[in-house]
Amino acid sequence: MDTNVFINNPSLTLPFSYTFTSSSNSSTTTSTTTDSSSGQWMDGRIWSKLPPPLLDRIIAFLPPPAFFRTRCVCKRFYSLLFSNAFLEIYLQLLRLRHNCFLFFKHKTLKSYVYKRGGGGRNDDDSNKAEGFLFDPNEIRWYRLSFAYIPSGFYPSGSSGGLVSWVSEGAGLKTILLCNPLVGSVSQLPPISRPRLFPSIGLSVTPTSIDVTVAGDDLISPYAVKNLSSESFHVDAGGFFSLWAMTSSLPRLCSLESGKMVYVQGKFYCMNYSPFSVLCYEVTGNRWIKIQAPMRRFLRSPSLLESQGKLILVAAVEKSKLNVPKSLRLWSLQQDNATWVEIERMPQPLYTQFAAEEGGKGFECVGNQEFVMIVLKGTSLQLLFDMVRKSWLWVPPCPYSGGGSSGSGGSDGEVLQGLAYDPVLTTPVVSLLDQLTLRYPGVC
Repeated sequence: MDTNVFINNPSLTLPFSYTFTSSSNSSTTTSTTTDSSSGQWMDGRIWSKLPPPLLDRIIAFLPPPAFFRTRCVCKRFYSLLFSNAFLEIYLQLLRLRHNCFLFFKHKTLKSYVYKRGGGGRNDDDSNKAEGFLFDPNEIRWYRLSFAYIPSGFYPSGSSGGLVSWVSEGAGLKTILLCNPLVGSVSQLPPISRPRLFPSIGLSVTPTSIDVTVAGDDLISPYAVKNLSSESFHVDAGGFFSLWAMTSSLPRLCSLESGKMVYVQGKFYCMNYSPFSVLCYEVTGNRWIKIQAPMRRFLRSPSLLESQGKLILVAAVEKSKLNVPKSLRLWSLQQDNATWVEIERMPQPLYTQFAAEEGGKGFECVGNQEFVMIVLKGTSLQLLFDMVRKSWLWVPPCPYSGGGSSGSGGSDGEVLQGLAYDPVLTTPVVSLLDQLTLRYPGVC
């Protein structure tokens, strides 16, 4: 397949027209009346005779998580998820983002390597084919099935209501994009350079898809090195680029987390030994290195996006300098070089946090005003609301089967979290079917 292609093709079209309409000058008021004699909230004699177009519009106002239940009510409600007429109504409504987190229990990258090299056990269980949705607004867990994802893929990111899955095998990676609400799957063309476990960034809008893959270049069957990156782009204007090689990575970089965060046209990822932040400017096609704050004293640093800003979360340990150990949050400023501390965990809470964490480390994921901190080797998660300045221990997920040992196990399983905003449809995904063949046995 020919790669490094930049094409402007006006023949690529969305499945239906897509325009935003502002409803800032209008308001919707709902009222609920109770029949004191029957104790029922709604009169079935009225609601059962609503015209279908009106009922469809009412359903379109449901919060995204409700569609997981609505599609099980009847065949007609399920068919709405694939109706262009209903999806147009859904997209035209002024919708607030419903910020959620999606967790997966899966093998660590090292476990994958050992399994490949030594023929590890329980290969059939390497892909659990299920995820755990956490709604921070309701403090509630849901279990989602991903049975339609083929074995041999692991989740790598989420954006615009889509979740990306990457093939485990070393070589030319295959990336799938799925919509958990409707169970749809689309495939991207294979990347152009063989890699082991690269860092992958994803940005999806209603009219464009951008993917960046960096590092872990296979320079031989037995060696990898962080040398290059490549990018994929497609948009509703008809322009697409199939895995164009971008500028080389900075020297002596170590991308161990495999994650990237997209903030205002840039992909960011952590660099280790010593700690710093790597930034890829999409429009400028260049990588830059940003010095991390207090880099010599950080532990378990994580990057996340919050309300259009890049946030760094890490534990700080400066005991020799008589500074209390703490967990802090920094925000990267507009100059892309200066960090400002914006929050610090209260010391009594950090004492409890450190006791539970026990030096095993933790990971963080953010979605708008919410930050979720996952303690490795336990079933504990801590939720921080940056607007209300509140900290909350989250009830353990009842579906993960972690128990007291939580996400750490003898087989190297960890609980990986992604920022997830459920949406019924992303029209730009239809363009992928015009570029690549569908994945056999999936679609």
